[in-house]
Order: sequence, then structure tokens, then C-alpha cells
Amino acid sequence: MQLDLRKIFENDDEILAFQDQLDLSDVEISGSHPFVSPVFATGQVKSSAGAAQMNVTVEFDFSIPCDRCAEQIDRHYSYSFEHLLVRELNDEENDTYFQVENDTLDVSELLRADILLELPSKFLCKPECKGLCDVCGQNLNEGTCHCHDHDVDPRLEVLRQLMN
Repeated sequence: MQLDLRKIFENDDEILAFQDQLDLSDVEISGSHPFVSPVFATGQVKSSAGAAQMNVTVEFDFSIPCDRCAEQIDRHYSYSFEHLLVRELNDEENDTYFQVENDTLDVSELLRADILLELPSKFLCKPECKGLCDVCGQNLNEGTCHCHDHDVDPRLEVLRQLMN
């Protein structure tokens, strides 16, 4: 979605409200395509002394396997983002402001980047997920296995006794 911000930059107290749906079904994370619904975005851009402030809220459904036990995780996410928009940057290394070229902002690309940066780097079904046994593949959240009871390196036996 392209927003024309010419009026925002030229007039004080101007407000531009918008709604958009983003299709992120092509995004691949950890070998899967987890965006199972469109991303719904609602927001507004408000003029502020020759600049603009954009506030956006996004909501979407997300489904991905747990990084430890491979159980499917279904979540609903809601994030809010804020950006300060300017026509020209005085300092190229300034990451506080976002430069808008030709008074047109591609909201879809900006929100796509925001969402991907906001998502966790590791997806867990629950914080205390125990994962899978590396020998037999047993889901350790559902029960214990006995693979490690017999195959202990004698040099590490003292550590095993400490763990018990």
C-alpha cells in the first residue's frame, strides 16, 4: 500500500488514517510458511512540524513448529509500531527517522520489516519445553525415555550423579 504524504508534510495538524492487509504467506521461517492469515494493519499518520508520526497496529495468526519438540504452535500476535517520517535526513546514520522519498511511503514493505524484526528468534511451545531425546526422539514433555540411563561416559558419571 502506497501512502501519499504530501498533505501531511505541507500542513500542520493533518491526519491520514489507513487500513491495509498484507499477504506474508511467502515468508519462510525455519523451513515453513507460518503466516496463516493476512496481516491486518490499522494506523494513522499525523503531521508534526514538517515531519510526520506514524502509529500502526498489526494483528495476524501464526503457526510454526516448536524449535525444541516440533509440536505445532498456533498463536495470534498483535504488535504496535511507531515511526517518525521525514522528507530528508540530515544525518544518513540516524535510525530514529525514516526518510520518505517523493512524499510516498510504501507501508507494506515497512511493516513487513517491522514484523519480521519483532518476531522471536526461537519459537517454543512453552518456555519450559524439554524438547526431544537426541537418541530415540521421544518428546520429553510427554514422558521420559531410558536411553541415557545405560550409555553414560564414565568420565561424566560424577556429573550425572550431581544432576540426580
